[in-house]
Amino acid sequence: MLDIGIILMFRNPPFNRSSWVDIYQHELDHAVAAEALGYDHVWLTEHHFVEDGYSPSLLPIAGAIAARTSTIRIGSYVLLLPLHNPIRVAEDVATVDVISNGRFDLGMGLGYRPGEFTGMGIPSSERAARFAEGLPVIQSLLAGDKVSLDGRFNQYSDAQIFPPPVQKPFPIWVGARGDKALDRAARLGCHLASVGAVEHRLKYIEALKRHGRDPKDFNIGHLLMCYVAETRDRAWEDCAQPLNHVMGQYQAWAEESGDLTGDGIAEAKIPSPEELRTSQYCESFGRSAIIGDPESVLEELTAAHEESPGTHLTLMMSLPGADPLRTRNSMELFAKDVMPALKARCS
Repeated sequence: MLDIGIILMFRNPPFNRSSWVDIYQHELDHAVAAEALGYDHVWLTEHHFVEDGYSPSLLPIAGAIAARTSTIRIGSYVLLLPLHNPIRVAEDVATVDVISNGRFDLGMGLGYRPGEFTGMGIPSSERAARFAEGLPVIQSLLAGDKVSLDGRFNQYSDAQIFPPPVQKPFPIWVGARGDKALDRAARLGCHLASVGAVEHRLKYIEALKRHGRDPKDFNIGHLLMCYVAETRDRAWEDCAQPLNHVMGQYQAWAEESGDLTGDGIAEAKIPSPEELRTSQYCESFGRSAIIGDPESVLEELTAAHEESPGTHLTLMMSLPGADPLRTRNSMELFAKDVMPALKARCS
C-alpha cells in the first residue's frame, strides 16, 4: 500500500507574518489532523539561518508531535547530518522513538548551502566526508552496538546509547540526488528520500543490485508539491504568493551553492504571484507542482507514480504564508477525495 504523508516546514514568511507561537501551533495542529485524516506519515525537514524560520530544530519538533499523536509515523526528510554530532543525533532519535513507541524514521542528507556550514563553523568542503563517517556510527548506535572510532572528525571508545530505540532494525533513509550519494545510500542499506526524479530511482535500484541487495527490501520516497482546493482557480489563488516565496528562496540557495543540486533553478525566472495565478503552472524539484481540484490532482499524482513508482509519497501541502484554515481544507479534501482512490490505483 502506498504510504502518503505531508511535510511540515514551520515557516513564517514576511508577506504574511504571524507570531512564531501561532506558526508552531498551526503546524503541530496539522500533524495531529493528519493522523485523524488517515495520512501515514508526517515528515519534518531542516535548514538554518533562514529569515522565515525554516525549521532549524526538527528533532524537538518530532518529540512534540510524538507526544500529541499515537499512530501516525514521524520522519525527517531530511536532517543535515554533517552539521551534527553523530552520537547526539543517535541519542535524540532514540529518545523520539521511545516517546513515539517506535514511530520514527530517520532521514539524513548532506546539505548544500555554504552559509549553513559557515554559520556552524564547519567547512562545506567536509560535508561528504563528515556524512560518510557519521552515518555508519549512527546505524551502529541505533542497532544497540558499542562504537569505537578513531576517525577524522569523531573519536569514540565503546560509545553506546541509552535508552535504545524501540524499532529493530531502525529505518534509516538518505536524501540523495548525485551518483555518489545514491550509491552510498544503497551500499549502506538505507532507504531513498528523493525528489521524485525518474533517473534517481533507477540509479538507486541499480546500485542496490550492484551491492547485492534486493530492491524489494527498500523504500523509495518521492517529494512533491501538492495542494487541493474546491476548484483549480481557487487552488492557485491560495498558492500563488506562497509558491513565489518558496521558489524565490530555493533560487537564492541555488545561487549561493553554485546550483549544487543540479536543478537549474539558479538560472530560472521565478514567476510572480500574478503570473502563477494566470499560468497555473510551477516547476519544483524538476517537475510540475500538482495543484488543483481533487479530480485533476488525482490524475496528475497517478501519472507521476506511474512514471516513477515509489513506496512513499511526501506532499509539500502546508505552504509558507498560506492561510492555515485553507491548508487544513486541502488536507481534508485530499484525504476524502484523492487519497483512497490514489492508494487503490497505486498499490
